[in-house]
Parts: sequence; structure tokens; C-alpha cells
Amino acid sequence: MQTAEELNTYLMQKAAEDEDFRAQLVSDPKGVLNDQFGITVPDNIQIKVHESDMQTIHLALPPTPVLDEEQLEAISAGWCCCGQ
Repeated sequence: MQTAEELNTYLMQKAAEDEDFRAQLVSDPKGVLNDQFGITVPDNIQIKVHESDMQTIHLALPPTPVLDEEQLEAISAGWCCCGQ
């Protein structure tokens, strides 16, 4: 995977096809990224996985325009530091 968008697409597709993977991704997204791709997400960055259903729509808003140094580094590495 070259970009965060490609990684996101892969994760969505695999989670749709593999219930065990989906459960792991929901319960421990950082662990999945580390196990599957060798990506270590810093402790100060949270990853929240939300499962959609037919009655709920999740809307992800971008971060506020003011970014600290770590957030800028995460973005330059291809990661979105969004989500609170």
C-alpha cells in the first residue's frame, strides 16, 4: 500500500469479507495495523473504528486547521490524524 487511501480501501474490503478480521479491527485497530503491515501507531494517536448499519451514518470531519508538529509529521507520512 502506498497511501492512506489505499490502506483504508483494503481494510474496508477485507473487513466486509472476513468477519474475524472485522472483529479484530473493531477491537484493536492499532494491533491490526501493526500485525498486518508493520505500522506502529504512536500512543498519542487514537484510532476509532465505527461500524455502520442501515440506521446509522457516520460522518468523519477533518481536523481543525491548527496542527501541532506530530500531526504534521503524521500527515506527511500519509496518515490522517483526524478523529476525536
